Order: sequence, then structure tokens, then C-alpha cells
Amino acid sequence: MTLKQEIVGNAMQMAVVNLGPGQTVYCEAGKFLFKTTNVTMETRLSGPSSGGQQPQSGGGAGGGMGGMLRQAMGTAMQVGQRALAGESLAFQYFTAQGGEGTVGFAGVLPGEMRALELDGTRAWFAEKDAFVAAESTVDFGIAFQGGRTGMKGGEGFVLEKFTGYGTVIIAGAGNFIDLNPADFGGRIEVDTGCVVAFEEGIQYGVQRVGGLNRQGIMNAVFGGEGLSLATLEGNGRVILQSLTIESLANALKKAQGGDKQGPTGGLFSTNVG
Repeated sequence: MTLKQEIVGNAMQMAVVNLGPGQTVYCEAGKFLFKTTNVTMETRLSGPSSGGQQPQSGGGAGGGMGGMLRQAMGTAMQVGQRALAGESLAFQYFTAQGGEGTVGFAGVLPGEMRALELDGTRAWFAEKDAFVAAESTVDFGIAFQGGRTGMKGGEGFVLEKFTGYGTVIIAGAGNFIDLNPADFGGRIEVDTGCVVAFEEGIQYGVQRVGGLNRQGIMNAVFGGEGLSLATLEGNGRVILQSLTIESLANALKKAQGGDKQGPTGGLFSTNVG
């Protein structure tokens, strides 16, 4: 069933989720805000697709110790993927007991949140750290872009992938805008840090800003975008954000008297570390 939720607030939104009796929602560690006392909280390393459900009973070689070993191996692979991607290693699960319950979640940056409804026909992909919470019927996975795209794109190398049925809640920085590349000739080009999420069927790539000529060098050095832009092609929903993490970090650093970007824009900017 669809998750009953309401997104409230302006500059820093939060999602208030109303759970039915026995209904479960899970979130990435660090996104939980509050809950009613009849909602239980459990922290697990496994996602809902491997260990989130009770193992099926059965005889033969498929059950017993062999089944437990396969489940443990699946969990270890999930944890390894999330560690490699820089994601949280654990999920927190919340279940309403003895009646309806309420849980609150939020992202980690000032900005908007969005509830996406999955019907099993199309997956959704999101930038790293966009995931906030989802029904237990939604599977969370990691999708790695190809080597060339990842090396050129930076932010786009690791994507979160959501499949299954139900509601998933994501968050981003600044304000959101929904676009369909099909409405703009089938292709749009954006700053690599502006992409929040897109539907399966959208082709995501990275291209160099201009050629290796005078204008291309001017774009890269003084334009503030570095050497690459993200490209989104096809027919489907795309969600962009108005604030990038890099620009926020640079603004905060500048306010503290240490401008890491300077007059030469994105090519020579350094991350705040």
C-alpha cells in the first residue's frame, strides 16, 4: 500500500510518515528525526532485498546452514557495495505496533524533499546521499556508472537505484525542478552536481565542456563548471536541484575567509576537507 506521508517545511523540509499497524519503513542511518512510542526501531546491515524479509522455509540443500550462509554472503556484498560507494553501512527499520504510528525523517542539507511512487515497471536512479526513507517493499541498491563516465563525471560515478513497489523519499539541496528531456529536443546538459534523480530509460552521461581550443579552455577555467557537463537523454522524468554541494561548500569556505574557488572558477577549485 502507498505510504501515507506529508512533506512539510520550506528551507529545510522534513517528511512525516504515518504507518499503519505492522507497516514498516526504513531509512539511511542519520536521516531519522522522531517517532511515536509504539513504533519500534531496529538497525540492520541488510537491505530489504536480502534479509529484510523472513527467509523462506524449505527442505533440501536450499535451507538450513546453506541458506543462512547465502543470506550472510548477500548481506556482506551489500555492505561492501555501500562502503565502496561511501554510503551509510546500516539501515534503520521502523514498524508500527498495536495501531498507527508516526515517524519523521529529513535530509542533511537545506533543500526540498520528494516522494516518488514506484509501480514495479520503472526503476529510479538518484545521486549519492539523496535517499532518505522508503517502504520495505522498495529495494535499495547501488549502480556504478561506466569507468569513462565515472572518471569524467565525479558526482555521477555512484548512483542509488530504487526498484520494486511503493514510496521512496529523496532529498536534495535548494529548490527542485522537474524536466523531461523529450520536451527540449530529447537532450539536456546540466552541471554534474545539479542532478538529483531520474527515471529508468533516461540515458545519463558526461561530456567535455567545449573542445580543446581557446573557448573551451575559457569555459573550463573561468566558467565555473570545470571540464565536464552531465547529459540526460530520452523520455522520462528528471529532477534537478538549484544548489550544488560544491557551491555550498565554497560559499561557506569563502565566508570563513578561505575562498577555495577564486577567480578561475571550477577547474582549479578544491574540495573542502
